[in-house]
Amino acid sequence: MHPALAPFVASAVAYDVDLGGPGVHRGLPSTTLTFVLPVDAPLDVGWPDRPGTRERRWSTVSGLHPHPAAIHHDGHQRGVQLALTPAGARALLGVPAAVLAAELLEIGDVAPGLADLPDRLHGTPRSAWLTVVESSLLAALARTDAPAPRAEVGRALARLTRGATVSAVADEVGYSRRHLATLIRDEYGVAPKQLQRIGRFQTSRALVGRAPLADVAQRCGYADQAHLTREWRALAGCPPSTWLREEFPFVQDPERVAEAGWGHEQRS
Repeated sequence: MHPALAPFVASAVAYDVDLGGPGVHRGLPSTTLTFVLPVDAPLDVGWPDRPGTRERRWSTVSGLHPHPAAIHHDGHQRGVQLALTPAGARALLGVPAAVLAAELLEIGDVAPGLADLPDRLHGTPRSAWLTVVESSLLAALARTDAPAPRAEVGRALARLTRGATVSAVADEVGYSRRHLATLIRDEYGVAPKQLQRIGRFQTSRALVGRAPLADVAQRCGYADQAHLTREWRALAGCPPSTWLREEFPFVQDPERVAEAGWGHEQRS
């Protein structure tokens, strides 16, 4: 991606993945926003606990969410997936990340200037997908005049997702805990404690399968392995052992991890 997009796009992946047969993939919580542009077939995704949200979309934009999405597939997926930073929501889409929290929306409903992006990808060789997306995002950046998030709120986000306590972060940025919580909710759509949980979960996800669970729990700040497992059930909808079985062999192959779609690329 172009250097001008670096503060706003945490990762961008052009994926073409054989998943071995039809199934349901978990789109796991993350501290970034998810923007998926499928090619060949729309993405069939919804929130498992909200059946009415399941739709087949040619683009999907989702903000921070404390539960997994259910992605139904026929065994093969192709497209582009981007992880947008919360600042990228304002800079590229023109809205605060809070507007997209726990939502599954099409890009045209959020940023009409990017509505033609799915059509532009169809018929384009995979080697050029990221170039097409990059040019569209640079154009969006140039025309969007939404104000950036307050610097202290951005600092609070970074500190909370790295495990700092709400009290420590409030003291650091000079706000009361209540005022900080209001600013965080208004900007990101989740409470400070949820940001902490999602950040810790994301860190643990990068280690699960690569170290004993007791060690992962200790390294990530969980009280013990049981605490880690409870948090995985709440945020991923399953314990780490189930997720590992579902995702194998992706957790064994970093290149496939980077290509496999919503949730996988965060492990690369």
